Amino acid sequence: MSTTDLVSLRRDLHQRPEPAWREFYTTARIVEELESRLDLDELHVGPDAIAGEHRMAVPDDAELSVWYDRAKEAGADERILEQLEGGYTGAVAVLERGEGPTVGLRVDIDALPVEESGDTGHLPAAEGFRSRHEGAMHACGHDAHATIGIGVLEQVAASDFSGTLKVFFQPAEEVVGGGKSMAKGEHIRDVDSLLAVHVGLDHPTGEIVAGLDGFLAVRHLAATFTGEGAHAGGHPEQGRNAVQAMATAVQNLYGIPRHNDGKTRVNAGVVEGGSAANVIPEEARILAEVRGETTALMEYMNDNARHVIRSAAEMHECEVAFGIGAEAPSATSDQRLVSIVADVAGETAGVERVLERDELGGSEDATFLMRTVQENGGDACYVGVGTDHPGGHHTPTFDVDEASLDHGIDVLAGAIERISLEGV
Repeated sequence: MSTTDLVSLRRDLHQRPEPAWREFYTTARIVEELESRLDLDELHVGPDAIAGEHRMAVPDDAELSVWYDRAKEAGADERILEQLEGGYTGAVAVLERGEGPTVGLRVDIDALPVEESGDTGHLPAAEGFRSRHEGAMHACGHDAHATIGIGVLEQVAASDFSGTLKVFFQPAEEVVGGGKSMAKGEHIRDVDSLLAVHVGLDHPTGEIVAGLDGFLAVRHLAATFTGEGAHAGGHPEQGRNAVQAMATAVQNLYGIPRHNDGKTRVNAGVVEGGSAANVIPEEARILAEVRGETTALMEYMNDNARHVIRSAAEMHECEVAFGIGAEAPSATSDQRLVSIVADVAGETAGVERVLERDELGGSEDATFLMRTVQENGGDACYVGVGTDHPGGHHTPTFDVDEASLDHGIDVLAGAIERISLEGV
């Protein structure tokens, strides 16, 4: 693909951002591009790409239907859309080139529920490729990731690569809901070496991080408090205040002791309940998350968070029910692949600086795939591709420097070719 083609594809995806499990247009557009450009040996779409029973944080049917119809109206290929009904999005592309290792590349494709800036100083707004979906935005560069995945496939297909390349176009990363469904699927099982990629992360254009570490294991917690409604003025003694229980829980969640073994995090990101100022609320809800430097530390925070929430409910004579939340483990990049990526990056045009390792400092469900490959005896590595971004990740002014698309493709394709030469 020429640079012009890459930019055009990225901007098309940027205009039609779709949140987790609603990536109907995005998946169809990826599949159309792959079918038109490459003679793939296998292309698995939707339910064939994932283990559907392991999807997490899937929206309801009404929400899925809205986005499905929107993709159809945007001109997505209905032949492909039919395979994605019910929110079974994503794809796995397979290129076979004789004897050699099986190498995987994971790229994520979903967007965020963020309203994109319309300011003329924001390049997508100034050049006419701002999001057409109000309240949704590619605010983390996944439009660039999907483009890089296609570019890598095409470049490797034209090289002397020997082996099998699988590119996992993964849905639902932003809700840590899609990685497990691909890790539990059949296509990852024979992967000897896995690369994953992310642009930006406060690294500038021309910088490559060969191995990102510091992934915090994460779990989402949904808790619904149920009390008893009453008139707040006339008979307050008859009520059991669910919002009071919720507020107590929120306050005490932040009081969970830190742990000597490493980093821990907790956040109550959504708190809601009640209907009127003069009604003692019968129901309230918290959506929170816990994180840990290791999976064990995340479990420590999870156990304590549940204890805090239950105790708050009991204190205010309310009941509480927990919903099943999404989660992802921690992971570490393997040195063999880090060294290969660093060597290739040092020889790649446009790359001005190579960092061997750095810490992500957040969570990512690529860790499901990384750990699966590692547990099967292979190795895995998470690569950072620097890009100048005027706004921070997950903000309305986030954008990528499109020069970094070529850098990412060249480094990843080169690393995949080097892996094939070295063998398993």
